[in-house]
Amino acid sequence: MSKIVADQADGLRRMLARTPTRVLAFTSMLRGMGVTSVVMNLAAALAQQGRQVLLLDEHHPAPESIIHQWGIEPAGSLADVLARRMACEEAAAMAACGASVLPVMDCVDAFDPQHLQPHQVVLIDARLDTAGNLSPLARVAGEVVVVLRADPTAITATYAGIKRLHYAHALKQLRFVLNGIEGEEGAQRIAHNMAQVGSRYLGVSLESAGCVRRDVRLAGARRQLQSVVEAFPASASAEDMRRIADEMGQWPWRPVQAQRPPSAAYSLRPAGAPAHRRAAVA
Repeated sequence: MSKIVADQADGLRRMLARTPTRVLAFTSMLRGMGVTSVVMNLAAALAQQGRQVLLLDEHHPAPESIIHQWGIEPAGSLADVLARRMACEEAAAMAACGASVLPVMDCVDAFDPQHLQPHQVVLIDARLDTAGNLSPLARVAGEVVVVLRADPTAITATYAGIKRLHYAHALKQLRFVLNGIEGEEGAQRIAHNMAQVGSRYLGVSLESAGCVRRDVRLAGARRQLQSVVEAFPASASAEDMRRIADEMGQWPWRPVQAQRPPSAAYSLRPAGAPAHRRAAVA
């Protein structure tokens, strides 16, 4: 009997040790909404919590990409990892905050980022296509988060974009971040109105993921090739980013939108492992 109990306890420990990977895609309907800044700061905040974070950069090699803003140089891309030419840790670049960054330079179809183990969080700085639809990677994310400014033009464009995504991808639920806000009371009113409009007119459940206050220190952090969470941890926007990162851990778990391919997981190779062992079977 004691052996049975010991085996059950061992199985429970192993089950609890397997931390599922949460995949979140961030995008916006207009340029200049600060999506990349939000993604970089959330990655830094999550890394400070001790989380393993992988950023998938769909904007590289543009000057505003994560890779450019952090001044890092990945050795490869996601395509190299999927083709087994490189292991994930060989292709990705490690930012000073502790997050790994991997460029997405080619179209990736039918791939679930959860296979990029052992990262506990995968953040996609997603790029919309020419029709304004989600990228293949963003379509399989468990959460899609839209970033916008609290001004009429951005709000109108976001409503139109959400309606488009709803019809293009049958999305029923989205989150949004109000970025660069001046006052919390006005931001809360906008967030409430957006949630009401989403459910009443767009057929989509819109939930606020939080607000980020306008902060002049963002520019200073950018000059230092850092996120504001790293460079100015006591600033208003850094506090807001850490709060959103904390709350993300409480969001309900949502399955990825697409079928997972019956392929191997693309894990980080353990230290000392031979170079030809670049993939571990899930």
